[in-house]
Amino acid sequence: MTLKPKTQDLAAEWREARLLHPLYSALGREFVIELPSCPDLESGMQDPPQESVEQARQWFLDMDQKIQVHQLRQFLQTTSLTSEEGLQTLLQHHLNRITRVDSDRDKIDFLLVQFFSHCAPSRLEDTDVDLGYVAQTLEPVLGDVDLTQPSWLEPIEDFIQSANGCRSLNELLTSGILEKGRKLKISAGEDYFEPIAMVTFTRFSFLMRRVFFRLMHQDLNTILDGLRELEARGVDTLDCRSAQFSADEPVSRLRMICQSWKVMFHAEYSSGSPLRMLVDLRNVVDAALSRTTRKPVKLPSEPASGRAKAAVATAQFAPSSSEVPEFDVTAAPEWEQDSSAPPHESGDDDKG
Repeated sequence: MTLKPKTQDLAAEWREARLLHPLYSALGREFVIELPSCPDLESGMQDPPQESVEQARQWFLDMDQKIQVHQLRQFLQTTSLTSEEGLQTLLQHHLNRITRVDSDRDKIDFLLVQFFSHCAPSRLEDTDVDLGYVAQTLEPVLGDVDLTQPSWLEPIEDFIQSANGCRSLNELLTSGILEKGRKLKISAGEDYFEPIAMVTFTRFSFLMRRVFFRLMHQDLNTILDGLRELEARGVDTLDCRSAQFSADEPVSRLRMICQSWKVMFHAEYSSGSPLRMLVDLRNVVDAALSRTTRKPVKLPSEPASGRAKAAVATAQFAPSSSEVPEFDVTAAPEWEQDSSAPPHESGDDDKG
């Protein structure tokens, strides 16, 4: 049975409206969404007449129609205005819509993963993210959930196992796993709003985010390691036209770009152009490594005493480990438009 919208009295509806208004106003300013003001809501009136509540209800309805899924995702992953209470209220606001369209499903799908990610401990192991744990975490918004899964949801577990077996970002993106999850979600229609279905897709999307970012960080580290090795072999430039760079791109500049991608890709995951560039750049670096050999380094001869002093200096200042990573991921970032699709650029359609 699908989750039914909950009826609210006017006082409860007004409390929700006052809590959400600052968030919606900031989102409207961020994306320059033009709408008339709602004076009683802006004034913070405590006990408004019914007419004011109805005006606020229409104001939120108009805003919801104008706010796109990718805008909501981008805003919530970069703003400091959200809290557990705010996310819960926003989720309940969308779940209580009487008439739902595809964009409502996508917003709810994203918000469920955001809420779960916000509530879950940062060091949560993948093996602990079972249906029972997800259902328990989402209980404040979905209530008590019957964990009996209908047969149409059974492929989700196979999707998760296949994604866990991917060894690179390119393998994940070309496997079709994300698209299969997306198609299953769309084909569900109203059945998506069954509590067990929302729990199942929240688990799927959360785990896909983790797989995505693990592979993305792995690819970035592999590229950076490869660029360092190419520099050691005497390679100064690479033909990176296949990755949308120049035919003689300096290796030093590519390293700087990869460092900036660590920050850019932290916010969300999508199938946008920068992500494709990352995949293609790894192919370029791998191909260059296979074509080159390490350049021999000729050292000038020096007296034995000089070599001894150099050895002492090297030992004194050498790092304690040669396995220091380029960068470290301390927490799984929030993943996008569709919460289970790769990172999106603004305006991209949901992928999964």
